[in-house]
Amino acid sequence: MKRSIDEHADRFSDHAADYDESQDSGEYRECADLVVRHAAPSADDVVLDLGTGTGAIALPLADAAAEVVGRDISEGMLEQAQAKATERGIDNVSFGEGRFREPSVEAEVDVVTSNFAMHHLDDEAKREAIDAIAALEPRRFVLGDVMFFDEPDPSIPFYDPSVDDPATVGVLADAFTDAGFALTAVEMVHGQVGVLVGERVPDAEAVDQS
Repeated sequence: MKRSIDEHADRFSDHAADYDESQDSGEYRECADLVVRHAAPSADDVVLDLGTGTGAIALPLADAAAEVVGRDISEGMLEQAQAKATERGIDNVSFGEGRFREPSVEAEVDVVTSNFAMHHLDDEAKREAIDAIAALEPRRFVLGDVMFFDEPDPSIPFYDPSVDDPATVGVLADAFTDAGFALTAVEMVHGQVGVLVGERVPDAEAVDQS
């Protein structure tokens, strides 16, 4: 990680008010749409959205899920997300401080989502984050993010090399499978942007006993 958690939190809080307007690329919007589509919660599901930002994923999922829990490190972003939820009359979503490796959620979680957030972590921290997500035992994890399908093109970056640390698709895929997720979809939005979908592999002993 090229900056500390607190430095990232302050950076996003400083830009929270105009963050939505800054995320106006077609690739970002397509990635967010794919995360929502692949999350596909049922009416009884609890969804955890990590790096929730201003609620771009959490708020659309609230229509389909029983409950959505948004977690972020930036107080300013969380305030924007809550204001949008209140304005839209959405009452089954809650927002609070939480991190990938410490999501601060007590409810049993059925689906975990994250969009354009994990690339702030280095590869080792990404693996720790995916392990922490797996420990919550969701049946599905959907990650939309900056990720390299081919060689990075510095002329069209979807990240800031001075502060961000995207991984290759291969590194992320290995982290998914090592954490116990079966990779069921890989969507390339751009050579540097994509969506991975993991379904939790049933515990072998539990399957044998059933």
